[in-house]
Amino acid sequence: MQARSLRRVQVLPITLERAWDFFSDPGNLATITPEGMGFHILSKERPARMYAGQLIEYRVSPVLGIPMYWMTEITHVVDGKYFIDEQRFGPYALWHHQHHFRAVEGGVEMTDIVHYKIPLGLLGWIADRLFVRQKLEQIFDYRYRKVAELFS
Repeated sequence: MQARSLRRVQVLPITLERAWDFFSDPGNLATITPEGMGFHILSKERPARMYAGQLIEYRVSPVLGIPMYWMTEITHVVDGKYFIDEQRFGPYALWHHQHHFRAVEGGVEMTDIVHYKIPLGLLGWIADRLFVRQKLEQIFDYRYRKVAELFS
């Protein structure tokens, strides 16, 4: 199975600085994650701002309430412009998530680009078609609505 991608673009009526302050604080991720995901940050070290090389550990229950361990690394950070997180341990064979920010007239444009791949070959492909892709779409739809609500 080839890697798949998901892209979301959203314009918020806030400054680039405010958007960056909110999204570059890993502690705010729980705020924009659906409650039914059972999302909890496990990392003891929680700096106010992310940095390249930072590891963040989570527990998340995306399917049937089954808790999973997930570790991501913040691999790239350019303040006020973008950051990238990549899975180091977790449910995906590949998880590469880009978060881009740019000032536009009337606010800031945020773009999420996710590249992911499900393990297990044909079984993974079937799981992706049956529920994984749908679940990712739901998560990012929720995030879109929640962010709009927070910053409207």
